[in-house]
Amino acid sequence: MISLSSAEINAWVAAFFFPLARVLALLATAPPFNNPALPARVRLAAGLALTFAIAPALPPLPAVAPGSGDGLLLLAQQMLIGLAMGFAMRLVFSAVDMAGNLISLQMGIGFASSYDPQTAGQTVVVSEFLGLLALLVFMAINGHLMVIATLTHSFSVIPIGANSLQPGSWWQLATSGAIIFTYGLLLALPIVVALLITNLALAILGRAAPQLNLMAIGFPLTIALGFAALMFGLAHLAQPLQELFEHGLQSMLGPFARLPQ
Repeated sequence: MISLSSAEINAWVAAFFFPLARVLALLATAPPFNNPALPARVRLAAGLALTFAIAPALPPLPAVAPGSGDGLLLLAQQMLIGLAMGFAMRLVFSAVDMAGNLISLQMGIGFASSYDPQTAGQTVVVSEFLGLLALLVFMAINGHLMVIATLTHSFSVIPIGANSLQPGSWWQLATSGAIIFTYGLLLALPIVVALLITNLALAILGRAAPQLNLMAIGFPLTIALGFAALMFGLAHLAQPLQELFEHGLQSMLGPFARLPQ
């Protein structure tokens, strides 16, 4: 007759549920897994399958009972780590949305918005277009597999334990939000500069020929040139997006990585 002690049962339960908390938290926040079009049952099944595949190769876990106070705190810590890693990757796509908003405002079509199922709210059409394009590029370079690989590697960089985080990890994660403004501006900069030159030319034309109705000429011209610049810029957008995705994958572990002793 096989007899199991409570310590062995707790060890088996902890070996599965602690990694599962981090995996499910990341799948709930990291693109493309956080898309509302993906059913929750599919995400749950994917989380269970990933945990079953990852659990046997994990480093030794601390001897903590899952139902104890320390076990619940450790479970909450793993959920926070997973949410933070997914949030770090979500910042990358927020930078693309920021670029679309800047382009729309410069073109004068910031009022043109539609329902975005990814954010469950109203989004500027240019921002929604760039967001879908970035998501397609991310899937084309197997970015979803890279996210899973980074998640698997995180259990070595951030082992499951009470002292697995270094001081200031959450502050570093908060400061990494600057990626939205830096990369968002860099992505939109060529089109913004082209439209700025267009507006300066229209201003000079208005001073040279005051009889022209710039309100009737300026808006259609700015919108047409904006779409033309966006069309020509799409051919050169793959490389900046790839560098942005690489930065996002590094930032998933960057704030939590331990400094060399």
